[in-house]
Amino acid sequence: MDWLKASAAEQGRAILAGLASPVEQTEAYLDAIARHPYGRRIYARTTADRARAEAIAAHDRARAGLRRGLLDGVAINWKDNFDMARQPTEAGSRLLTGRIPGRDAQTLAAATLQGLVCLGKTHMTELAFSGLGVNPMTATPPNSIDPALAPGGSSSGAAVSVALGLAAAAMGSDTGGSIRVPAAWNGLVGFKPSMGALSAEGMVPLCRRFDVAGPIARTVEDCAELFATLRGEPAPDLSGPPRHLRLLVIDGAPFDQAREGPVAAFDDAVARLARAGARITHAQPPCVAEALALSPTLFAPEAYGLWRDQIEDAPELMYPAILERFRGGRDVTAADYVAAWDRLERLRADWARVAAGFDAAILPTAPILPPDTERLLTDGAYFATENLLTLRNTRIANLLGLPAVTLPTGQPACGIMLMGAPHADRALLVAAAAAEAALR
Repeated sequence: MDWLKASAAEQGRAILAGLASPVEQTEAYLDAIARHPYGRRIYARTTADRARAEAIAAHDRARAGLRRGLLDGVAINWKDNFDMARQPTEAGSRLLTGRIPGRDAQTLAAATLQGLVCLGKTHMTELAFSGLGVNPMTATPPNSIDPALAPGGSSSGAAVSVALGLAAAAMGSDTGGSIRVPAAWNGLVGFKPSMGALSAEGMVPLCRRFDVAGPIARTVEDCAELFATLRGEPAPDLSGPPRHLRLLVIDGAPFDQAREGPVAAFDDAVARLARAGARITHAQPPCVAEALALSPTLFAPEAYGLWRDQIEDAPELMYPAILERFRGGRDVTAADYVAAWDRLERLRADWARVAAGFDAAILPTAPILPPDTERLLTDGAYFATENLLTLRNTRIANLLGLPAVTLPTGQPACGIMLMGAPHADRALLVAAAAAEAALR
């Protein structure tokens, strides 16, 4: 079996059974990264010495019967906005060239404590402020389905690495869709937990009131295991009898200007879920469109507030399209920002009443397919419109404060997203596993 392309959980079980070695797996991944023609466009840097030392320790624990969990010895990577001790953490930006933290981000430290092997850091969108994954200032990973297409962002290298067999799983961050878009566009599962469910300490911020760390992997089980491991708790039981899911299709805003391919893939997936016993309800709650309308007043102002000094000291170091996005928050008044947050809290309460009684709300993960990278780089207006559409659907979960999972539909680069109740992450993962089984 090609263990490099097995799920993280399968690799963990193989290590437990003595069928795979953490040392051999780690060496195989490092070799695959070095040999891959796009390896340097996917990984910002590998951490070979650290990975080998952690793999040897995991190997010794396995031989002694002292494994720390299912994923002990499994090799993953980290988006380059997670601090890593004595390694550059530059968040895809020339503004942060040479930035070397003194210690690991808290999530990376927790993963290391539980025995996960760190392969290195992956390329990302500049300061995480785009859903397309295009970054001419450092590197643009290729889409794993078609190298000419955008990989999705901002956790671009994280997703592509898993899809191409260059890591068992990856850790990314999500402010408006940065885990779920690249996961969907590369045929993977991506999980955005509830706000605060995983620590953001040591993660380079974009918008602290929206930033969330989360996994990209091949299966819901992998995401559930990684989430539980980083929280230091047992993973939810996903092996129960098939569930008759209660699913709410959000009509209206998620389908506005949506392209034919993602809509057809979503409709087909919903039909398969219904055939598997899911009870499907349709609704068009006004709070969704109203929350989306607040986006310009919430995201860019916070991002610009956090990065204004660095940006305006050296704006020439930024890709113009990303610079423009940040500066879009420059003229929003404090009064408008506060009023928007007050309005959003009331819309979140409205949503809670709409979604009560459902296992998840569902919608297409992204309303468009991956655009052509070259056109994005040469047509600024196209970049702006495609980026806003790319993140439109995923941003709903961030605005409403919901955990969300994207699953492959079976159609290339088309995902279906499930949104759960705030802080009901484990229940959402159980529902997502049931949906995954039905779609498979």
